[in-house]
Amino acid sequence: MLALGGVLAASLGERSYDTAALFGALSLLTLAIRGSYRPSLRRAATIDSFHGVVTSLALAGLVTHAFSTLIIVGPQVSLGAMVVTFMCSVVTVSVGRVAISGLWGVGHLRQRALRPVLIVGAGKVGSRLAERLEEHPEYGLHAAGFLDADPYPLADRAERLPPFLGGPTALSAALEETGARHVMLAFSPLSDGGLMDLIRRCQELGVEVSVVPRFFDTMNDRAAVEHIGGLPVIRLRPAHRERWRLLIKHSFDRTVACLGLLIGSPLLLTVAAAVKITSPGPIFFRQQRVGRDGQVFDLLKFRSMRVEPRKATPRFTPRPGQAPGGVEGADRRTPIGRFLRRSSLDELPQLINVARGEMSLVGPRPERPEFVELFNGQLSRYGERHRVKSGMTGWAQVHGLRGQTSIVKRVEWDNYYIENWSLGLDIKILFLTLAAVMRSDGNE
Repeated sequence: MLALGGVLAASLGERSYDTAALFGALSLLTLAIRGSYRPSLRRAATIDSFHGVVTSLALAGLVTHAFSTLIIVGPQVSLGAMVVTFMCSVVTVSVGRVAISGLWGVGHLRQRALRPVLIVGAGKVGSRLAERLEEHPEYGLHAAGFLDADPYPLADRAERLPPFLGGPTALSAALEETGARHVMLAFSPLSDGGLMDLIRRCQELGVEVSVVPRFFDTMNDRAAVEHIGGLPVIRLRPAHRERWRLLIKHSFDRTVACLGLLIGSPLLLTVAAAVKITSPGPIFFRQQRVGRDGQVFDLLKFRSMRVEPRKATPRFTPRPGQAPGGVEGADRRTPIGRFLRRSSLDELPQLINVARGEMSLVGPRPERPEFVELFNGQLSRYGERHRVKSGMTGWAQVHGLRGQTSIVKRVEWDNYYIENWSLGLDIKILFLTLAAVMRSDGNE
């Protein structure tokens, strides 16, 4: 892709091929130093790798231009030509990564590229790990079976989970049966000594090992392994919640919300008129939701349902394990309401909530007070979402958890966002939301 970028740049203007070779070599070096080619469980998404590509190629371009200008007698390539080369290379490398990512996804969807993995520990954590691998083929792995000294937890688990293949002593036989070359250690009744023996056995067999850490709920992307003498320790650094970062986030939220209301006013007025004309009732739907620090506020949406007497709409109770949302009970959506939900245009009035400071553009979706009380009593760490402002969109929503979907998974994704929050993650979620809206089925 770098060579193609060089050819493309050459077609746009005259330049030195010696300089092109130097730029290509330096680009490969900087990409390698930044870990672009480092093996990982999950292949980086294009949106994640774009920043690394741009900064790596920019650094390579600056060094190439400096070398050409200062070391070689006379400038061999102008700054303008170097900029063209940089831009062409960014385009070709990014397009190449998109193409590879697309081919990788197709391969996974056809179950052709998934590598088998054994999970040690058949309890809740091991089952969750197997479910996540099944739901996210982009990791390139599928759970081929469980190993556990105590297999009884599997009795109450979903039937689609992989089979129990025996205790830890059955490792060699299980590896041979499944062809797995990767073992993941979840929580298990094995003693520390037993786990160490299992890890050493994997190392002897040349099998890769991954470990779910004991305090996985508190770890984030900023965790780092350090050493005190010969003893490794994991350093847990908190999310970036410095006052100045939060001030930037809240200022960004309100600025974008106000600009959105201003620029989108023709669309907002058109939708408001359509709602008013097509069915009797108010333009906005207001509903109490719980935000940061447990504060209750009125969330705004364009009304998408027919107005009926309160006594005609019985209280909705979600199915066990599921969040409320979407069409609750009888489908009372109006024709324009169906379109608004499908296109997510009914959510636009929440820009007013953001401009008021009641919500953020990105954050955990707010819930109704009665369901907050219910889930607080049922789910561990559910209440942690109220440490931050609720959002118009969130990490759970861009992963498909909208409407009546698993509340456990929502809590997992939302707490991941809280623990790993950064301005960059917010921007990433906003871009992913735009993509999600394009394929949305309007189920919230």
